[in-house]
Amino acid sequence: MTTERIRIALQKSGRLAEDSLKLLKDCGLHVARSKDQLFCRIKELPIDVLLVRDDDIPNFVDSGICELGIVGENVFAEMKTGTENFSATVVERLGFSQCRLTIAVPENGAVKSVADLAGTTIATSYPHLLQAFLISHKITAKTLVMMGSVEVAPRLKIADAICDIVASGATLTANNLRELTTILNSQALLVR
Repeated sequence: MTTERIRIALQKSGRLAEDSLKLLKDCGLHVARSKDQLFCRIKELPIDVLLVRDDDIPNFVDSGICELGIVGENVFAEMKTGTENFSATVVERLGFSQCRLTIAVPENGAVKSVADLAGTTIATSYPHLLQAFLISHKITAKTLVMMGSVEVAPRLKIADAICDIVASGATLTANNLRELTTILNSQALLVR
């Protein structure tokens, strides 16, 4: 008799990964990690845990590779906004790994308000959410897609502003940036 196993996708590293594994532990579930650390089993129940990149989780759940996933709302919303026929849904907001998707600008730069973004270039890893925001505010701006280190774009003079995830704001401060507006408040989600 074979018992079908449930698959849960979790982020493989970072704060969300640590918080997600702590949630499982707090539920009385023990994760038996494999040697490569990308595939784990829950000892108490027929559940497998796949440790993957955060931006793969919505697609793994939507395509049926995994039945459940724990992912940041920012990543889930970006995938949902940019994908036709996306059917994965939110089961529960989990209340941890809170952050926000914001537009930030140089501290003493020319952009003082959201309206001043017209005609600028904005660097981001979240092009679909940024475009939805710009459209809703009737602003035309160029989007420069970057998959990391977005905060350096204004200093490199390749963008006038950034749209990125902020938790404490320390990275913005270190790069002489200030928050202009918040696009999305994010937290960990349980999705199916």
